[in-house]
Amino acid sequence: MANTPKNITIIGGEGQMGRLLIRKFKAIGLAIHSLDKPLVEKDIESFLPEADLVLLSVPITALDNVLQNIKGFLTPPTILADICSVKVIPMTKMEESYAGPVVGTHPLFGPEPAKDDPLKVAICPSSRKKDEQALEAVQNLFSCAGMNTFVTSAQEHDEAMAYIQGLNFITTLSYFACLPEELDLDKFITPSFKRRMDAARKMLTQDVSLFTKLFEQNPLSGKSVRRFKSFLSVCAAGDVELLAQKATWWWRASIDKGGT
Repeated sequence: MANTPKNITIIGGEGQMGRLLIRKFKAIGLAIHSLDKPLVEKDIESFLPEADLVLLSVPITALDNVLQNIKGFLTPPTILADICSVKVIPMTKMEESYAGPVVGTHPLFGPEPAKDDPLKVAICPSSRKKDEQALEAVQNLFSCAGMNTFVTSAQEHDEAMAYIQGLNFITTLSYFACLPEELDLDKFITPSFKRRMDAARKMLTQDVSLFTKLFEQNPLSGKSVRRFKSFLSVCAAGDVELLAQKATWWWRASIDKGGT
């Protein structure tokens, strides 16, 4: 565990992801302090200056307020990191608030992962060269805690998430919004449609505000929607077979090998 933060303060430690990370880090013997709202100045003053790493496990909507509260108590070599699901804007804000080392992270799993879920974590380096050692330290931390890390730029991360997270949300939202209420659709529901409804239910009834904010905070969201719109135009022109051929690229390797 060389070059791994030993003393960690997690802000947002009472949230679901915060609690999960605390369990993971405590299991490998690290000293963990948890702060949550309301942030009390005496607690910030007690824990932040001694921390090797301050990890922000807070919603992106709370980031500005948290940074404003803590920036006067952070000093190098403490590492400042976050776990937001978008990276370009949060990392810019952290770098503007703190002159010390900054690292972006995004655990690509939820707070209650299944046993066979791969615990992948995207690690994003700061634009500042002096933060390279901090990047290694944060990567070591997640790796030692049993997670699979990979390094990517904030730009590449957000472009990928614009499709995997943002476009998935916005197309699901648009699909269910366009279903005509005046039709009695219930009696026509098929098993495949039911599966789609079940998959969308939590996203659109409980987490819609969160996904809306993430969509808005990702600078690549508009690009993904425009690309999707261009493929809808192909379909509207009647070229469904062409679209079907294009759509199979994701599974092409297994199809070529005779898989299903």
